[in-house]
Amino acid sequence: MYRVRIEDGFCATHQVRLPDGSVEALHGHDWRVSVECAAPALDACGMVVDFQELQRVLRGLLSGLEHRRLNDLACFAGRFPTAEVVAEWILSGVRSAGVRSAVRVEVTEAPGCRASYECPLGGA
Repeated sequence: MYRVRIEDGFCATHQVRLPDGSVEALHGHDWRVSVECAAPALDACGMVVDFQELQRVLRGLLSGLEHRRLNDLACFAGRFPTAEVVAEWILSGVRSAGVRSAVRVEVTEAPGCRASYECPLGGA
């Protein structure tokens, strides 16, 4: 299996529900995002995916999050934008943009605090 990964980031604020049911104070992060793609074989150009195309797709998604309060965005309506939820939304967006080889997204909120979401190759 071949794998490639790109990284990018965005700055945004959010609030999430705590285990006791309260909602934490509004706070921000310099979010880091990595997208991993995989393929059992390389394409005719010898690639899993074109890095530039993957970067364009990811940058397009992240630009809509940049300097925003994530709780206010329609893409997170009805859900608190935890790192896990953000990772799921990004992977879904990358795959919906046609990058079917995308299998995993990892989001880092702060040093040492990461969450990921993945789906099998060819999965939904």
